[in-house]
Amino acid sequence: MGPLNTAPRPIAGDIATQRLLPREAPLPMAASDLGKNRVSDRIPAPVASTIAWRRGLIFLSTAALTGAGGYEMYRVLEVGGVTVLEAMVLALFLVLLAWVAFSFASAVAGFVVLLAHHPDGGAFAPGAELPAISSRTAMLLPTYNEDPHRLTARLRAIIESLEATSHGKLFDWYVLSDSTDPDIWVAEEKALLALRQAVETRLYYRHRADNTARKAGNISEWITRFGGVYDFMVVLDADSLMSGQTIVRLVHAIESNPSAGLVQTLPMIVNARSLFSRVQQFAGRLYGPMIAAGVAWWHGSEGNYWGHNAIIRVKAFAESAALPQLRGRKPFGGHILSHDFVEAALMRRSGWGIYMLPTLGGSYEEVPPSLLDFAARDRRWCQGNLQHLAVVPARGLHWLSRLHFMVGIGAYLTAPMWLLFLLLGMLISLQARFVRPEYFPKGFSLFPTWPAQDPVLAIWVFVATMGLLLLPKLLSLILLWRHGSVRRQFGGALQALAGLFAEIVVSALMAPVMMIFQSIAVVEILAGRDAGWQTQRRDDGTVERRELYRKYGIPTLCGVAMAVSAYAVSLPLLLWMSPVIVGLLFAVPIGALTAQPASGNLFITPEEREPPPVLRRANELSASADVGGSPALVQLREDPALLAFHLAQLPPPRAARPDTVDANLAVGRAKVDASETFEEAAEHLSSREVFSILNDGSALSTVLQKR
Repeated sequence: MGPLNTAPRPIAGDIATQRLLPREAPLPMAASDLGKNRVSDRIPAPVASTIAWRRGLIFLSTAALTGAGGYEMYRVLEVGGVTVLEAMVLALFLVLLAWVAFSFASAVAGFVVLLAHHPDGGAFAPGAELPAISSRTAMLLPTYNEDPHRLTARLRAIIESLEATSHGKLFDWYVLSDSTDPDIWVAEEKALLALRQAVETRLYYRHRADNTARKAGNISEWITRFGGVYDFMVVLDADSLMSGQTIVRLVHAIESNPSAGLVQTLPMIVNARSLFSRVQQFAGRLYGPMIAAGVAWWHGSEGNYWGHNAIIRVKAFAESAALPQLRGRKPFGGHILSHDFVEAALMRRSGWGIYMLPTLGGSYEEVPPSLLDFAARDRRWCQGNLQHLAVVPARGLHWLSRLHFMVGIGAYLTAPMWLLFLLLGMLISLQARFVRPEYFPKGFSLFPTWPAQDPVLAIWVFVATMGLLLLPKLLSLILLWRHGSVRRQFGGALQALAGLFAEIVVSALMAPVMMIFQSIAVVEILAGRDAGWQTQRRDDGTVERRELYRKYGIPTLCGVAMAVSAYAVSLPLLLWMSPVIVGLLFAVPIGALTAQPASGNLFITPEEREPPPVLRRANELSASADVGGSPALVQLREDPALLAFHLAQLPPPRAARPDTVDANLAVGRAKVDASETFEEAAEHLSSREVFSILNDGSALSTVLQKR
């Protein structure tokens, strides 16, 4: 790794006028038919002989815990007879308890698996010898309106890390841009041109003027143009970071298993700065490995795909994973948003194995800086997962793939179910407090019917349920305490314990707010409101006061309504509901506080205490990157080499037809023709008009030649 120097060398003429794309090697992709079972002549991925009893153990444990808890809840409610409202509460409790028990069983499995695993040993240890590889792999980085300087800083760090393994010649690098902001587009080209001069590797760049099907369409378009010469592809996200050693081991893992179609890593959260993101980073680092080890233990070759930081067999993906458009209108119809789950399920349908390596390490990502940013991304994920309701009945899917879809759907439907569970419980209490019992109901009855519960047993049921939620966190802490090196990286046993309790408190305060946000999202999506495609913030989590009041107003009002209703029944009920009510009542200050920058050792993680080389290098490059810049047209006017490079990247012009006329381009040309100077034209052009002009070489030359 060379010294830190991001100053670009003078642009050579041949580089500035060179189109950064290789010769095309098409690989066909035909959209999958969800209504027809795909018949494959290949032998399906082998299933481990022990996998059946592993899955049986998980489901039997879930059923046993749900049955025991459901029976005790019935005993709580059956005092005086079970009313209609109480029956609804019992039904909701059974579903929600099954959800909690399922996660608990999987986490306990991960705990047992990691008890036998030493984090400093094995083939994946940082100092272990790298395996030999021979396949050709493409590194794909799709991007959409991201900060080009930080994007290329992370990419350069990965390239340098991989080059240091001596396997760099087996990899080609592609930046696949779907950016629609003209200023970001030109800044991307400037940053990529500088990176192209700074690294000695095959680095390519392609910008799509029409970002059909979003990220999934971006990847598919690359496959149909360039995928034919590659064995594998590693798909990154805009915030992804992977070490070179990890990438080499991923290639070796999929090379060694001819039936593997995809191998997923476990990305760890890094670079957290706000209190919200630091809590997420700490929780993911402490609990994530155990949870991932548990699901990998019983998923086997029927794993899942998270859309990034994974290696994929190009041929398998092209044959199996081309996505269809769903019937109907948005939000349920159209292009599939959460494409990764569907791609994994379609590959498994064709017999390819989907695996996960939870202990590989060296895989990183970032997290939104505030609860509002997280909720905005979560809203899009919610729509994507609810879309899967149309995919679940697809012919030929493995039953575990259908389960993955149901788990993703349930992750969002449980939020309104929890809310309904709480509201029904309060309604029962209000009914018992204010509604006079019917002493002479219709039909024969010796006794009146009114709500009644066993309060002591209710407390024990609550404690047991909370135990299922919290015990996995304590098991993660036990794993940390067992390994001295990891314990020291977390700051020691006591500091890790303090962080765990602080994480529980902060997460408990934010959970009711997320419950409201997710419930609103589900209602909006069911009502037909599309989430769209917004750029995710990566750094600053601060929120304006007006935005805080506007976004957190509904959770706050819900907290007021719950507090008043609970107090109207009794003070003990208010205290009983306080964990939920407090988080909702103080949603505004909690949202503002958690979005602020936070430092200290309370939520320290190993990657923060001792950053791995690739992370340290990426952060150095990001800190020294040139931020800011002029508008796109100004940059191109002032930099002839950048203009030549931009023009070289444009695809050949298409023949004009009535159905392909670009209205923005036509209006932009008219504004340019009506302007006396370049400054006047630039002032009156909208962002969409500038974008269309940037895609047309002749129109761009016209506006730049204005005096």
